[in-house]
Amino acid sequence: MRTEQDMFDLILNIAEKDKRVCAVFMNGSRTNPNAVKDIFQDYDIVYVVEETKSFREDRQWIDQFGERLYMQYPEENSYYPSDMENCYGWLIQFADGNRLDLHVCTLNQALKGIKEDRLCRILLDKDKYLPDIPEATDEDYWIKKPTEVQFLDTCNEFWWCLNNVAKGLWREEVPYVMDMLNLVVRPQLIRLLGWKIGYKTNFTVSIGKSGKYMYKWLEENNWNAFLKTYPSGVIKNIWEAVFIMCDLFDDIAREISHTMNIKYNETEANNSLKFLKDVHVLPKDAKEIYL
Repeated sequence: MRTEQDMFDLILNIAEKDKRVCAVFMNGSRTNPNAVKDIFQDYDIVYVVEETKSFREDRQWIDQFGERLYMQYPEENSYYPSDMENCYGWLIQFADGNRLDLHVCTLNQALKGIKEDRLCRILLDKDKYLPDIPEATDEDYWIKKPTEVQFLDTCNEFWWCLNNVAKGLWREEVPYVMDMLNLVVRPQLIRLLGWKIGYKTNFTVSIGKSGKYMYKWLEENNWNAFLKTYPSGVIKNIWEAVFIMCDLFDDIAREISHTMNIKYNETEANNSLKFLKDVHVLPKDAKEIYL
């Protein structure tokens, strides 16, 4: 596996020799001082160019970066919008284990990206195309302090959407239940746990995508409970995970409401949990939910 220095040397040497490349900058986890460093980190690289057309038309140009296992042309994917005239890329998994996400972008597009992303580091600027930028920081991704409305809306969304989980489990519609849990209900729990961490750290940290870094600040019992909310596709296991999720959410919601000095809607939480438990024991041949 090529070393980090090997990869940077390759990326910069190719850029320096190619007259079409005006500048190079990097973003992503490798510029984030708080990201966990490991062998799976991508190289997120942008070549600033005057045009993308010549790069798009030369299918062999990308070969000089090394032997590939497989690759994606994201701007050519029919499921995603793109502006190939101003930004075009290659997402590459190399045979040696390294991964490179490389884009060629016009100057205006690059400047827009730099302005919107504070995790940028300039690696090369042949003719001073790029502005001076401050040291890379993940501050834009730090947990934000919640308002009372945001807290109450998060709680309401969590407890209300369990209604759909309940009926899906009773019907044994596992794909639907999993989508409701992971795409709708779980984000509310992660947001709440994030706020707990925020108050603990004075809102100066990022918990990462999907809350993957929460283990750094959560108490062990909270983190272990959170992990148990990921069930298998077995109905019985999903029910168990849902009840663990409810207990964890309720505990953290009460804690945060106390910290924020606002009233938590306990009636809503208790009634939602009661409905969930009632559906849990509802016979499969039931004609009514409540008599």
